[in-house]
Amino acid sequence: MTRPRIALTLSAPKTLDAEARAGYIAALERAGAEVIALDPGDKAPDHFDGLCLSGGGDVAPARYDESDPGRLCDGINESRDELELALTALAQKRDLPVLGLCRGFQVLNVAFGGKLLLHVEGHRDQAGKAVTHVITPAADSLLAAACGTAAFAVNSHHHQAVDARTLAPGLRATACAGDIIEAIESIAHRWIVGVQWHPERVKEVSLAAGRIFAAFAAVAAERR
Repeated sequence: MTRPRIALTLSAPKTLDAEARAGYIAALERAGAEVIALDPGDKAPDHFDGLCLSGGGDVAPARYDESDPGRLCDGINESRDELELALTALAQKRDLPVLGLCRGFQVLNVAFGGKLLLHVEGHRDQAGKAVTHVITPAADSLLAAACGTAAFAVNSHHHQAVDARTLAPGLRATACAGDIIEAIESIAHRWIVGVQWHPERVKEVSLAAGRIFAAFAAVAAERR
């Protein structure tokens, strides 16, 4: 099988340590992908078979018609927002597979016309230790097809979130932790999936969680 070319968006190098950056690339390469790493401000590649939106800082609230009077947001990078939203729109138009991870999950919700909760308690790592949840994929979902229908453990490194009130039209929730949505997928596209966790951090999640990369790469390879 020909290796699919995956466009991987990343935080600016100064705000993303080398280990975290390498983790995303390694996870995609293990799944059989050729990775095109993109930093904020980079030009979109002319050709790619799939798009992976990685974790990072918060999406600017203005992107979803909100303000932040309490200054709850952090790590905003307008150049990254612009690149990722443009790439997501292109992937939607071409019906390319998209995988959104943590921030990338939130970018997908914004790209489809949804909003974000500016801050939630209990979902961000404490003193460097990951918070974990157990989630159960919806039986008829792309997540279940990739990772199985049994419950599995995922990590949690976010302080912004999506719930039923802020979920975008055109997306469906496929896993939840209480009222917080942990996985989404497009209703209208072949394979657009977002997960609120970090499956590339293999020591913090169940083995099942990491299978999402293989499923994503396989669909992208079909496009190749």
